[in-house]
Amino acid sequence: MHKVVIIGSGPAGLTAALYCARANLAPLVVEGIQAGGQLTLTTDVENYPGFPQGIMGPQLMTDMREQAARFGTEFLTEDVTAVNLKTRPFTITIAEKPEIETQTVIVSTGATALMLNIDSEQQYLGQGVSTCATCDGAFFKEKELIVVGGGDSAMEEGTFLTKFASTVTIVHRRNTLRASKIMQERAFRNEKVKFIWDSVVEEVYGDGVVQGVKLRNLKTTELTDKPCSGVFIAIGHTPTTTLFVDQLDMDPQGYLLTHDGTKTNIPGVFAAGDVQDHVYRQAVTAAGSGCMAAIDVERFLEQEAH
Repeated sequence: MHKVVIIGSGPAGLTAALYCARANLAPLVVEGIQAGGQLTLTTDVENYPGFPQGIMGPQLMTDMREQAARFGTEFLTEDVTAVNLKTRPFTITIAEKPEIETQTVIVSTGATALMLNIDSEQQYLGQGVSTCATCDGAFFKEKELIVVGGGDSAMEEGTFLTKFASTVTIVHRRNTLRASKIMQERAFRNEKVKFIWDSVVEEVYGDGVVQGVKLRNLKTTELTDKPCSGVFIAIGHTPTTTLFVDQLDMDPQGYLLTHDGTKTNIPGVFAAGDVQDHVYRQAVTAAGSGCMAAIDVERFLEQEAH
């Protein structure tokens, strides 16, 4: 029987593991086959405190994992296939292995940015294609950028990027935006923001780094070329919460609901990171909530012991 099992191995899960391990809770991290979270798909990380020269995303996750392991964290490089949180001890199922029993669970399964599902976006991910303006905007000073999307996220990302870019062109598949009126007005008023309507990105091209996109007009089918230095995809995120449907409370988008810190609706189950945060979605905020979840677990177990 484990005292705590952490599902997920991004900044939230690994920080939770570090704090749980230092509290002598001997945490088990089920890190998944693709361990490390979204930072393993990024290149330079310049906004994580403590690295004045920046650090590569995969290296940051490797260092965080080694730090958690140093204090006794156990890792299981498998995917969770089922959980039962309705009775304690909680049980976690992994294919072809015995069920794992635990007194508490920290869910830190993260969220995944929705992509365009074209081959070239994967080729240039981290080389000009991004899903996070806050993370990567500063790399594109005085550059021409494309933002794909028509909702609040796209307007927010586009407006933010004008702090750095020479121009930001928002490409939307319709001729009206889905964003709230206030977000639309903010974008329309910004002299650096331009719009291309009724169009989709057909291809991202370049020579090692992004140099432009090919756009297809959905009404005329005409293909046009649009030079740019970066493509920011802002069509939403999907929280990784399928395992917890009908067990943990979620909002309409599927993000886990927490209260009093990182507590979920089930005593003994806590959530940290992007799986419960659709506002900030930063490595540092995820790590902070991982710390909170570990402290919440420690206090929960202490109260039960007494």
